[in-house]
Amino acid sequence: MTLIPNPLITRLADELEPVRPMHGHQGFAWVILATALTIAMVALWHGLWNGPLRGEASAIFFVANGLIALLGFASGRAVVRMAMPRVGARHDGPRWVLAALAVLPITALFLIAQQDVGGHQFHAEDGLHCFLSGLMSSVAVAGVLIVWLRRGAPVAPNIAGFYTGVCAGAFGSFAFGLSCSFDTMSHLGIWHVAPVAVSALLGRLCVPTLIRW
Repeated sequence: MTLIPNPLITRLADELEPVRPMHGHQGFAWVILATALTIAMVALWHGLWNGPLRGEASAIFFVANGLIALLGFASGRAVVRMAMPRVGARHDGPRWVLAALAVLPITALFLIAQQDVGGHQFHAEDGLHCFLSGLMSSVAVAGVLIVWLRRGAPVAPNIAGFYTGVCAGAFGSFAFGLSCSFDTMSHLGIWHVAPVAVSALLGRLCVPTLIRW
């Protein structure tokens, strides 16, 4: 039996190009490197607060920044894995950390509502600076994750976009938070969590159109 070659198959095969395999540890290394570079830029631009090393930082400083960093790790790992979809993959980790982080703004608002004279702890003007700076500090991580997702094949671009924003906002807020000397619950719970929320919204709205395949 003589096989007749199919010109369509031949043409499609001629257009194939080798693709470099993706490894999850490489994508996460990109995220960590982008975060480290962001911290370095914050140190050069604004300087890092030495209060934690001198024992001057409150416990909530470590709790808040620790939760924010943990959320960055969890959501970053989820995004990296979303670029390489597989059957049975679940991404529940970031949800639980998000729930834990939500305790901070709820507690901060509760304390602010109970304070008759205590508005100085809210630090509105300085807080707005922390919010905008934390949001701007998220750009590098967001860019790295978008490039990584474009290399892969995310099957849930809306969720990937949301977690991209969460990760970028968390690491951006963490990076700039190392320079902030206001360590009250009111300040950290509002102004250092706000960049995560806004970045998550921006990620959900903007990232899916950039990574669709």
